[in-house]
Amino acid sequence: MAEQNSIYGGQAVIEGVMFAGKNVHVTAVRKKDGSLDFLEVPRKDIPWVQSLKKIPLIRGIVGIIESSAKGAQHLNFSAESFAEQEGEDKSSANKDEKPGFFSNISMILGVAVVGVISFLFGKFVFTLVPAIIEQFLFGNVFSNQILHNLIEGVIKIILLVGYIYFISLTPMIRRLFQYHGAEHKVISAYEAGVELTVSNVQKFNTLHYRCGSSFIVFTVLIGVVIYSFLHYDGYVERILQRLVLLPVVIGVSYEVLRFTNSLREVPVLRYLGYPGLWLQLLTTKEPEDSQVEVSIASFNRMREAEKRIMEGRV
Repeated sequence: MAEQNSIYGGQAVIEGVMFAGKNVHVTAVRKKDGSLDFLEVPRKDIPWVQSLKKIPLIRGIVGIIESSAKGAQHLNFSAESFAEQEGEDKSSANKDEKPGFFSNISMILGVAVVGVISFLFGKFVFTLVPAIIEQFLFGNVFSNQILHNLIEGVIKIILLVGYIYFISLTPMIRRLFQYHGAEHKVISAYEAGVELTVSNVQKFNTLHYRCGSSFIVFTVLIGVVIYSFLHYDGYVERILQRLVLLPVVIGVSYEVLRFTNSLREVPVLRYLGYPGLWLQLLTTKEPEDSQVEVSIASFNRMREAEKRIMEGRV
């Protein structure tokens, strides 16, 4: 049976899946020759960061930034691992050569910074562009600001869904979304307490309440509500207001996501999480058996690494 007090998360990467445990993050990638390549990164918690992650509203912002940084490192590994077999012969000297300590630190910090910047840039774009479009199209049509906020939210959803749909048409992104589905299936199978075999895992749904896709939807919906409580005078003040309130929207959305996840077994209240599940109809696809194999291998490797680390501390 699964340990129900253990909550694991994950992320699809290029031709693979990353799973995050309490003490380690593990990525498994299917290489072009069919073999699997693994990356294990032990978690090194910073005390003051862990303190912030215990504070409601603040913990969501810290957690999202931390996840973006760590996710970028594993995504970079998957890209390099998958591209390694392009027929380029590497000399034995190059194969055995290991980067120095400071080179490793610089690479990890560089990838982490890129991940955080990419996340922040995406949030800025999907926060400001809809407000600009709505102001341009309807700014002088009527004066009801709550209605303006609702239209802005609709525009934001249309842009988000359109963007995800069109990138999902590319073969690489479609496979990424299949691995996303494989990740969800493994988590669901584990939480259900069944043996992690391909046939068992494939019986589960690709949708899961505790997903970043759900978080994105909640930032849109919560943003509409929060903006409706505040008044703005003019276009510039409206844009500045969106920027200033962005951390608040992220923090509240994270708390709402946690709340809806805790209610997923309640017959009526479980519907609060449905908007996020609907978006996952775009961000997840049914995986192939070979992709589920990779996801299971990553999850099992993470669990083994967790056990080794815990035994080493005893």
